[in-house]
Amino acid sequence: MEKRRPTDLEGKQVSLHTDSFYHLLPGTSGEQFCRGTACFVARHLKPDRWLAALSPEQRVYCLGNCFAAPASSSDIVRPRMKILSREPIVLGPIIDGPISSVSASAARGGYRALEKALSRPPAELISAVELSGLRGRGGAGFPTGKKWRAVAKQNGSTKFVIANADEGDPGAYIDRFLLEDDPHRLIEAMAIAGFAVGAAKGYIYLRKEYPKARVALQQALLEARRESFLGEGIVHSDFSFDVELVVGQGSYVCGEETALLNSIEGRRPEVRLRPPYPSEAGLFGKPSLINNVETLANIPWIVRNGGEAFRRLGFSNSRGSKVLSLNSLFRAPGLYEVDFGITIRQIVEDLGGGLKAGTVKGVIIGGPLAGIIPPHLFDTPLGFEELAGIGASVGHGGVIAFDEFTSIAELVHHVFDFGAYESCGKCTPCRLGSRRIERLFQQILETGRVPAHKKKECGEIVSALAMTSLCGLGTGLADFAQSALRHYAKELESCFS
Repeated sequence: MEKRRPTDLEGKQVSLHTDSFYHLLPGTSGEQFCRGTACFVARHLKPDRWLAALSPEQRVYCLGNCFAAPASSSDIVRPRMKILSREPIVLGPIIDGPISSVSASAARGGYRALEKALSRPPAELISAVELSGLRGRGGAGFPTGKKWRAVAKQNGSTKFVIANADEGDPGAYIDRFLLEDDPHRLIEAMAIAGFAVGAAKGYIYLRKEYPKARVALQQALLEARRESFLGEGIVHSDFSFDVELVVGQGSYVCGEETALLNSIEGRRPEVRLRPPYPSEAGLFGKPSLINNVETLANIPWIVRNGGEAFRRLGFSNSRGSKVLSLNSLFRAPGLYEVDFGITIRQIVEDLGGGLKAGTVKGVIIGGPLAGIIPPHLFDTPLGFEELAGIGASVGHGGVIAFDEFTSIAELVHHVFDFGAYESCGKCTPCRLGSRRIERLFQQILETGRVPAHKKKECGEIVSALAMTSLCGLGTGLADFAQSALRHYAKELESCFS
């Protein structure tokens, strides 16, 4: 059952005196235009749409239509989907089209992994996930099995499983189509996770910008309860598990797991200090397991085929497959499931077919709060440590290419404007520093250049963001800025006289 206002552990509704924080409040309606990074770098393709996106009334930073950017909420096109990995782990069930019902899900193997999981000891499931080498597909790539074990070992009868469906990184639309096309797989994976860690309740935190996913999940939850895949004694077992859908109101920082917890609780969605970690004290102070949608989408395959089979796939310390979402500047934008180890050059030239026009100037993978990869580093393989080694990130797997139409100064201004607007404001470097750099580059765009000493100020702010930010928003801004200063030094040097 979906609740507009979440409840506490006693079932009382939690006050939502946080409206000023969100930018998509109840009542938001009409056609929306996206001003996210994928749309920004493609603004010349549909200038009218981009101008509409710059409306001061409301900001929308990703509609999950990055393959058709600049995007509108009225778009009904679907992306191409291709499986190029050795095993069709994530896109396999939906490559032939959406799964529209619980019976259709069952026909494609849905809930068989749950039935198998319930016949095994929970500790065995956790060991399989650990053995698989699966790492988080939505951010820092933390080992999934390690998260599961940390929650499982906590004492107490109340624990939670939370699906982070707040896919807010502009350029990523992987989770959107997993939610719209195969919502039962998410429910199945959450139930498996709940059984493994000892949780009887789950929450799906869905971004409001995905209204079709909301409808799909509402229907799937009703069907799953009707068929006893959720509720009391699921699949004729002694295990009970249910899921509640919570829809966000528009906030990028809610993709950070502790801000997400605060949002579900009805609090201001600021980042929490850690420790304690969510595995110890998460939702309502109880041990909580938080995984994003694509991460959970791997779980049924692992349960059916085993952790060792998953581990045999991939590259280095990056096991399994990864779905990538390519933006609209490519000749062949869309969703591609690939093996880790493929090079960035192969992604750009072979998968994407190069750019529709112009010359590729750089690529950002994993959202705008990540390092830029310039062409001379395109032979770097796709892997967590490998991309981190060049100051970049796997993140959600959104691949945003940009060309000579976008200057580095314009890109820096856009990203820091986004970061400043979406900052929760809890830490000073992010709250003040991000806006300071945005205004500095606004001045550069207006006048052509600023005094030379401003470059030092910019560098000091970036260092502060890197060293003292509370979450990935501030450190991600620093990663982006450091890569811009390092790889595009000559172009940026002309901005400081």
